[in-house]
Amino acid sequence: MLRSEAAENPELARRALAGLVRFQKAKRERPMRALPVRRRRGRVRLRDGGGDGRPVLFIPSLINPPSILDISRDRSLIRWLGGRGFHPWLIDWGTPGVKDRNLDVAAHVERFLMPLIATFPQPPVLVGYCLGGTLAVAAAARSRVAGLAAIAAPWHFTGYGEEARAAMAAQWATIKPTSEALGLVPMEALQAGFWRLDPARTVAKYAAFADLDPRSEAARRFIQLEDWANQGAPLPHAFGRELFEDLIAEDRPGQGQWRVAGATVTPSQCDAPSVEFIATADRIVPAATAIGLSDRRAGGSGHVGMVVGGRAEQQLWQPLADWITALPPPR
Repeated sequence: MLRSEAAENPELARRALAGLVRFQKAKRERPMRALPVRRRRGRVRLRDGGGDGRPVLFIPSLINPPSILDISRDRSLIRWLGGRGFHPWLIDWGTPGVKDRNLDVAAHVERFLMPLIATFPQPPVLVGYCLGGTLAVAAAARSRVAGLAAIAAPWHFTGYGEEARAAMAAQWATIKPTSEALGLVPMEALQAGFWRLDPARTVAKYAAFADLDPRSEAARRFIQLEDWANQGAPLPHAFGRELFEDLIAEDRPGQGQWRVAGATVTPSQCDAPSVEFIATADRIVPAATAIGLSDRRAGGSGHVGMVVGGRAEQQLWQPLADWITALPPPR
């Protein structure tokens, strides 16, 4: 990718490689201690953010660790919300093994999310981020919830455009034989595909990192977020197959053909108040893939920046807290 993107710019290639070496050698901070586990369903854990207020259940994607929602003391949406009178909870999907090979996307809603939602004495507010938002929509259509908030959640997968969908189909064709043999989709294979969604930006950000003061806050943030982005458990083979073949290639959710818990699922089946937050500069989940809820809030950040960036509190955290506060009281 570097060769192709910097073929006519050797200085860019030099700086990007220098940035990569600096990133690899940089000293890491001690990671945040994970929130305590209160309940389990198979490999999936329910982590407790603390507090006594209304329960708010955060559902992250399976593709990267859930720690993006609790990444540091000054950039934790979970802890920030807990300090404002709510009781946040976080789904931790754990690490799939070979025994999970036949668990597809819908099965994660049916076998894990719905049973865990049912353990709450008071219907929780669901907050789904990225693909976790797609799962949250399906869970909210099949469970009693107090509200549904989707953050950068894809639903209309045709919104990726034909070129990007063709590239993802080619990526899956390359991965699939290994996935079938292992029973798992390796994270490394997925990560290479994400880089290619915007290869110029991938190269440019490492070149820019080479020019940063290694002691700066910007360098600290870069290392923190890149480490998160390059981590993650594998996906069950069936999850990868349904994601690439049924959701991305056939757009079953967007076409009203995605089946969860024995029936097709649509956003309108959730009878609780719903809102979606989108990022207009999002390249991972473009705004064109959004659910299309009537209450739609747009900000100018990117996919990760909307959750942990410098404007996250203004563009997402506070509006989300205000929206939850305005929900009808529990019945």
